[in-house]
Amino acid sequence: MSAPSHLPVTAPPPAHLPRDPGSVETIGPPPAPVWLQRLSLAVLVIFCLYLGLLIAVLPWWKEMWDRNGLLLQYPTLHSFLTRGPVRGLISGIGVLDLWIGFSELIHYRDYRN
Repeated sequence: MSAPSHLPVTAPPPAHLPRDPGSVETIGPPPAPVWLQRLSLAVLVIFCLYLGLLIAVLPWWKEMWDRNGLLLQYPTLHSFLTRGPVRGLISGIGVLDLWIGFSELIHYRDYRN
C-alpha cells in the first residue's frame, strides 16, 4: 500500500548508522522560527488582554450596556442582561480571559531545533 500523494514520504534511517540512545526523535514538522513564536505570543497576549479588559468592564459601563440600541430592541434580553449576576458572570469571563493572557506570557518558552 502506498502513501497518498499529498503526504511526504520519508525513508527510515539506514541500518548501518548507530543510533544515539539518549536522542529523542520528534514526530511532525520542525518548530517555527523563534521570532515567529515570539510574534504569535505577543499577538495572543495583546488580544487576550484587550478582549478580557473589554469584556470585564463593558457590562458595568452604563452608556454602552444600559443604553445599547441593539439590546433596547429586545426588552426581554435587555432586562436579563442588565441584572447584576449576569453582568458579574460576563465580567468573570473577561477576567478569565485576562488570566489566560497573563498565564501565556508567564509560561512562555521557545521551541528550538
